[in-house]
Amino acid sequence: MSRIGLYFGSFNPVHNGHLMLAQWILNNGYVDEIWFVVSPQNPFKVNKELMPGGLRLKMLQLSAENDPRMHACDIELSLPTPSYTINTLRALTKQYPHFHFTMIMGADNVPGLPHWREAQAIFNICDILVYPRDNMPIPHVEGARIRVMDNAPQFNVSSTQIREWLKEGKPISHYVPSQILSLCSI
Repeated sequence: MSRIGLYFGSFNPVHNGHLMLAQWILNNGYVDEIWFVVSPQNPFKVNKELMPGGLRLKMLQLSAENDPRMHACDIELSLPTPSYTINTLRALTKQYPHFHFTMIMGADNVPGLPHWREAQAIFNICDILVYPRDNMPIPHVEGARIRVMDNAPQFNVSSTQIREWLKEGKPISHYVPSQILSLCSI
């Protein structure tokens, strides 16, 4: 049974931190593949500026093309918005019944897990792999199978910062994959 890590996000844009963390997870044997799931609309970030979903998907496809263990996943672009994780997981498990799915998330998302739509159903479907952020404590979440990557590297870059730098005309070439640099300026 293939172990698939689901790395959900807006990827607005994808940056080197996303990719380096994914490679670290793969190289340390947490999962066999990572699918970057492009979210068209996070219900907790409704007012966030988003590049078109197709463009963000294309950026991920180009960014992941050199590692056969990484894939851009467009499933949420075909589901109703806002994107609810439970709907995505149900669609994936129906389409890929022989895969074992693990959600990958930052520690900052763990406290809110119990408030996600049908949280217990999510916990029944998949495990959760958590990477630390700024020494943030990771609370116990009843019913969730959480595994913390204690030694995961931390990357001091965010998509929000990159968008700000673009607005200010600052260079971003050190922070995004070279194959998507020209797409970021759109």
